[in-house]
Amino acid sequence: MQDQKLENLLNLALSVPQEQRRESDELEVGYSPGEKTWDLIIRYNGSLERVQQLATVVPLSYQYAIITIAESNIPLLSQLEEVEFVEKPKRLYFSTLQGKRQSCITSLQVGERNPDNLFGAGVIMAICDSGLDYTNPAFRNDDGTTRILEIWDQTISGNPPEGYALGTVFTREQINEALQQSSPQEQYRIVPTRDLSYHGSAVAGICCGSGVNAATRGIAVQSDIIAVKLGNPAADSFPRTSELMQAIDFCAKRGIAYGKPLVLNLSFGNNYGSHDGTSLLETFINQIALGSRIAICIGSGNEGASAGHTSGSLLRREGDGQATMLNAMEELAVGSFQNSLSLQIWKNYVDEMEIQLENPMGQRIVVPIQDGAWEYRLGDTRLLIYYGTPSPYNPYQEIYIDFLPVRDYIDAGIWKIHLFPKKIVLGRYDMWLPSAAALNAQTQFLTPNADTTLTIPATATYAITVGAYQGDNQSYADFSGRGYTRITNQIKPDLVAPGVNITTLAPNRSTQVVSGTSFATPFVSGACAMLMEWGIVRGNDPYLYGQKVKEYLIRGAKPLPGFTVYPNPQAGWGRLCVSASLPS
Repeated sequence: MQDQKLENLLNLALSVPQEQRRESDELEVGYSPGEKTWDLIIRYNGSLERVQQLATVVPLSYQYAIITIAESNIPLLSQLEEVEFVEKPKRLYFSTLQGKRQSCITSLQVGERNPDNLFGAGVIMAICDSGLDYTNPAFRNDDGTTRILEIWDQTISGNPPEGYALGTVFTREQINEALQQSSPQEQYRIVPTRDLSYHGSAVAGICCGSGVNAATRGIAVQSDIIAVKLGNPAADSFPRTSELMQAIDFCAKRGIAYGKPLVLNLSFGNNYGSHDGTSLLETFINQIALGSRIAICIGSGNEGASAGHTSGSLLRREGDGQATMLNAMEELAVGSFQNSLSLQIWKNYVDEMEIQLENPMGQRIVVPIQDGAWEYRLGDTRLLIYYGTPSPYNPYQEIYIDFLPVRDYIDAGIWKIHLFPKKIVLGRYDMWLPSAAALNAQTQFLTPNADTTLTIPATATYAITVGAYQGDNQSYADFSGRGYTRITNQIKPDLVAPGVNITTLAPNRSTQVVSGTSFATPFVSGACAMLMEWGIVRGNDPYLYGQKVKEYLIRGAKPLPGFTVYPNPQAGWGRLCVSASLPS
């Protein structure tokens, strides 16, 4: 029987043997097989004292916490009244400077020493990403000292920040000492953190890098910098939501400690969830975003053209108000050599529908309309199915299906998902695959719906969600994740920024050309730093943070050719224009 305090995915993971979990891309995330422990995210009330008797606890702000707990103790954890809800971590994926002029930034930065111009002075830019190349001159002052206040590398154990349990913090003093060394070997001996993928450094180059040349000069070039290299204690290539929540918490607290306004840039996301902003990660971000003197910018993801979402209705309403129930069928192409795959179906709990799965050989199974976990075999594919129930924070129902190979790979070809109405009141359903970064290129829905392809946590209500457009011809970037949010119809993205063919930093003092909402988001982060410098640092508006920054940006947004109605699911309120966002 499922545990109502545990999210659906965690319930399913605990209901199957470990060898089956190990074959899944999602079910094993958060589990340490050697210690037989789970890293989990909890929301609680009151005291953590009894939780600490069962688990190692990292308290976060606003009564959230990250815990490490033996699997055998999870039922005891759930019995505690102070524990409200529990989620397992999810993997995060990258949402993989001519744009300054298109974003109306250039006119506000004519001459760096012009006192009327805005470069983010007095504001902290926080980058939670793959790390930061602290040796790059783009992150130094004119005298050669670093602009970086600190780097928290979650992948290097030894000296975690106070109150946290992983990684090592490197201070400005240590970074300056390393920069004085004559060889890279000596530099990395003192401060060994590296940005191996250079994604975080490329993002930082756009929002706050002073640039190795004019082409890579960023926006908030006078801001201070805090960087968090997101880590994962498990041996895989992607960080997790549990590490991201700790990073967000750390940055917000450090901004308060330094007494400066802070902009937080997040260029990660995933597809798991109901896409309505109700996950613990998103509600936590909402709480942080409503805090003092902070703005949070999140990329909308690159799933717009990935064919990873489809939707439909089992109800057709006639002109006279009469409704007719309909069968539906969605086709899912599974590419060759796909070794793991998951499918989420989200619907209203009031609706009852029978689901039948058909493999490429025409074999079918019927999934019972009954809450709980089920296991089947079709051909050379095992199916783990979890029929969930609403949670205290999400009123919708999830049916989660994990495709696992009996041998090496899932049966390739066209799978069919048949939906038969039994009792239908509203009728809508949505289906999502994992992020395209985790799938073969041929694995996709055959009749996709590009709407509601925002990655999570871009659906967080109080974050500034950023999509992408191509600056040179002002055309919408079709890869950009679009809205609105599912059912709740929140306007997301909030706006778009240049995200196609952007020149930024690369290793060895070189440059690269990049595309993706990862690289549109830092334009908006830099814009937030400019507005916060004008308002908070210069005293023109000490309350220019949070939702006020968002509304100023929305007010100044310009139309994108091809769209006549605003807001819209593709471009939100329009394209970034900082000069129009400043009060007269």
